[in-house]
Amino acid sequence: MRTVYACSSNAGKLREFALAAGGLGSASFQLVPLPGLKEIAPPDETGETFEANAAQKAVYYSGFTDEIVLADDSGLEVDALGGAPGVFSARYAMPHREDRHAQDAANNALLLENMRDKADRTARFVCVIALARQGRVLQVVRGFVEGRLLKAARGLHGFGYDPLFFYPPFECSFAELDGPRKFGVSHRSSALRQAVAWLSSHAE
Repeated sequence: MRTVYACSSNAGKLREFALAAGGLGSASFQLVPLPGLKEIAPPDETGETFEANAAQKAVYYSGFTDEIVLADDSGLEVDALGGAPGVFSARYAMPHREDRHAQDAANNALLLENMRDKADRTARFVCVIALARQGRVLQVVRGFVEGRLLKAARGLHGFGYDPLFFYPPFECSFAELDGPRKFGVSHRSSALRQAVAWLSSHAE
């Protein structure tokens, strides 16, 4: 069985990658965090698109192993804000902070402020995953999920903008869903399913 290494410093993302390993896995490979990830300085994210940043990160982390690595870039696109926060979703309100909860709270507060007078509250979560090995991008896939923004946070689960993202088919916010239920419909699930399908069909 081959090993594919997931590369993210975001604990929420790693939990969803773990769900992928359990629910979407293949007999041909296992998906686990890159060893020593916490000791590796993260790369700069200078791309103007999710695709560019995901590929940039995958190529960077592929320098620390001979195996295939999986890296993602994801965020929230709000139609009334011209697609913002987009690639700046994680640092929308301030530069990156080690305190993830403080960062999330600040990002959500700024988003609510910027949406105060907006009638159109349609939005989508986007996740782009890049697979790379030894400095070469192997595949890039995109997943997304449509919803709309609430006027106040709801729910205690999830992370990031989940408390503000209302998912109409379930009539609740993403933060009101437990991990497996959210993962079943999320942007990350969509992208991971495509990545797993590619890995399964290209197993050595």
